[in-house]
Amino acid sequence: MHGLEPQTIESLNLLKDRKTPFVVALNKIDRLYDWQTMNRKDVRDIIKAQAPNTQMEFEQRTNEVILQFAEQGMNAALFYNNPDVRSYVSLVPTSAVTGEGMGNLLALIVESCQTMLAKRLMFSEELQATVLEVKAISGLGTTIDVILVNGTLREGDTAILAGTEAPIVTQIRSLLMPQPMKELRVKNAYIEYKEIRAAQGVKIAAKDLEKVIAGLNLRVAKFPDEVEVLKEEVARELKHALSSIKMAERGVYVQASTLGSLEALLEFLRTSSIPYSNIRIGPVVKKDVMKASIMLEHDSQYAVILAFDVKIERDAQDLADTLGVKIFQADIIYHLFDKFMAFREELKARKREEFKSIAVFPCKLKILPQFVFNSRDPIVMGVIIEAGIVKEGTPICVPSKEFVDLGIVTSIENNHKPVESARKGMEVCIKIEPIPGESPKMFGRHFDEKDFLISKISRQSIDACKDYFRDDLVKTDW
Repeated sequence: MHGLEPQTIESLNLLKDRKTPFVVALNKIDRLYDWQTMNRKDVRDIIKAQAPNTQMEFEQRTNEVILQFAEQGMNAALFYNNPDVRSYVSLVPTSAVTGEGMGNLLALIVESCQTMLAKRLMFSEELQATVLEVKAISGLGTTIDVILVNGTLREGDTAILAGTEAPIVTQIRSLLMPQPMKELRVKNAYIEYKEIRAAQGVKIAAKDLEKVIAGLNLRVAKFPDEVEVLKEEVARELKHALSSIKMAERGVYVQASTLGSLEALLEFLRTSSIPYSNIRIGPVVKKDVMKASIMLEHDSQYAVILAFDVKIERDAQDLADTLGVKIFQADIIYHLFDKFMAFREELKARKREEFKSIAVFPCKLKILPQFVFNSRDPIVMGVIIEAGIVKEGTPICVPSKEFVDLGIVTSIENNHKPVESARKGMEVCIKIEPIPGESPKMFGRHFDEKDFLISKISRQSIDACKDYFRDDLVKTDW
């Protein structure tokens, strides 16, 4: 009951985008102060039986969660106070430790399925199975967790799955299920079955599952001549899923463990205005580093691999270090995003320091004739900034006198205090020293109070300002 975590918000957005009905478990009610556990009771009765201070804390925390949902643009209410299940998200108070509220949660899920997904609940003999996860299990090797939605899976079936390099054909060695009342993801002794009928989750043990891509369908060939046809179908499905993703010419290289997690990461990058130029499902290998290194020639900030929930091969990391490609790895999208943004800011700071002497900001200065303190070598005078920014190191010229070069601004004072820069509207005193090797210019001879002074800008300085100092300028400065 501690509120919405970043990954929870991420999941909510995915559910909203796909218009998927869902309910929310308001977990950890047992952590409320002075909570009294009461097993095998309706959660409403359990809450009513708590002490007044516990009920008050429950109500306060529930209201905070409802407010957080409102901030995400969603209505939410406790499931027993829900005025409209189609427009309000149902919150079910639960405790995964004591089991309280779990009965209510399951009942609500079943009810929602029966009322909202009635057609999809009809059983079909046609196989429909999706790979959820690929994981190595001690004693079993690499296994896959599969959701069997329709049809039947049997031991010995020939399975065709999408792989990171090519479709994988393998024979189902074992169909494993957890013991009754045990979770599939928790390490327990499994019960082996010869046949599994839909709809349920099952763990499959077989050969060559290391490179299986999670998030795509599993197919079964009933006859040997179906294998090649199904391999083409699997390859086509993966190609279609990846080809629908629009990529930019310049951008980061993105890798994820499953198709679903890849889509989630790409959607997050798109909304964060981070372009991506290439994608792949599976661990980071040398080939990925070589592809990502192409960005070093175009835009070094994108010579980056964002590895979401995947392993990095040692030789790939060594090659990345040699070539200068950055690899960021994380199991949570927000952590990956934070690492990349920190790197981008660090790179930007280095580039700003490197191009500081090249970047010349546009400025237009009007001379204040009553404040000309020295007319030659150096020129010291008061000016008002009519447009742009004047900084130390800015080269100054006179456009009305055939762009004659006066020199470089070496110091700026505002109210007798030195400053590094001055913006539009400010009145400051500047010192202009001649460019080494050139004859000093003189106020009154080469220019006078009627002339405006501007910064001398080259193509190189414009590019540097656009690339590394854009935030320092307002729109009118351009």
